[in-house]
Amino acid sequence: MNVGIVGASGYSGEELVKLLARHPRAKLVSVTSRTLAGKPVAQVLPRLRGVVSPDLLFTPSEPAALAADARIDIYFLALPHGVAAEYARPLIAAGKRVIDLSADFRLSSTATYLEYYKHEHPAPDLLSEAVYVLPELMPDDAWKKKRLLACPGCYPTSILVPLVPLLRAGVIETANIVVNSFSGVSGAGKKAEDDYLFCERAESAKAYGIPKHRHLSEIEEQLSAAAGSQVIIQFNPHLAPMKRGIATTIVARARPGTNTESIYTTWRKAYAGQPFVQLLPLGQTPDTAHVTGTNRIDLAAAHDPRTGNFVLTSAEDNLLKGASGQAVQILNLVAGWPVTEGLV
Repeated sequence: MNVGIVGASGYSGEELVKLLARHPRAKLVSVTSRTLAGKPVAQVLPRLRGVVSPDLLFTPSEPAALAADARIDIYFLALPHGVAAEYARPLIAAGKRVIDLSADFRLSSTATYLEYYKHEHPAPDLLSEAVYVLPELMPDDAWKKKRLLACPGCYPTSILVPLVPLLRAGVIETANIVVNSFSGVSGAGKKAEDDYLFCERAESAKAYGIPKHRHLSEIEEQLSAAAGSQVIIQFNPHLAPMKRGIATTIVARARPGTNTESIYTTWRKAYAGQPFVQLLPLGQTPDTAHVTGTNRIDLAAAHDPRTGNFVLTSAEDNLLKGASGQAVQILNLVAGWPVTEGLV
């Protein structure tokens, strides 16, 4: 299957190039960037010397030209929200499959999109074509027929994977869920801003985006769907002094008659045979150091009898399981390949 990447100059785009260039079944034939057009990919990304052809160049990001390229079966959009829709429309019209890493098609509600992203949805007519795909949580295979596949955000993945099975099974209460997440600086993308300079971030951690970080919109929409009723959570993201990784701690009220084994039993049932979700033994907690560079998310749970709360923890690589690796995982499933292809 021939694939193309639109917007490969950011961190997630670079990871996509790396993964797809080494993928045993996908052939990377197009890599676009408005700022890098004409430059060899291996020159811009030296770690791919000898992996990609010296003749593979960044090409201009012209939507009509990309849609007309008959060589390419599926495109990955590694673009900012609001921009991705400009490309999705002509690509879908041309019969292409699109895996979108932006936020443009993660929400079903245009009103929620406006509330959180502060502008009208750029392509509301395409929402019926789109489906939100967190691979391990899909109830059936019907989504594979859709042409527009929305890849979840990094924070949402770290929160939805632990919580969705528990809400579906009724193991936890839906009210008063509190989430604290710590993200590496790469989660903010490539930005020449003071907040992301080495001297500002080293030896420093801080909360931000409180009380309504943009990712809260998709988190609550997906949690509400899982619970069958509205779920409102307190989400507190933090910027941590590390390059990549997300560590998340969730406090949720235990339902009467449930215990830690209830959590693990539910998780084991939900994630049986899922290689990218690993459950840690009781007494252990996930560590970003052990998941960075992988497409894996590690989970653990504890019960606090003093408060009646469950404490759920997860760790993932924000650029892989939280973005590009998950996008390739989606590609593998759509294509009918082993889910681990090109990811282990």
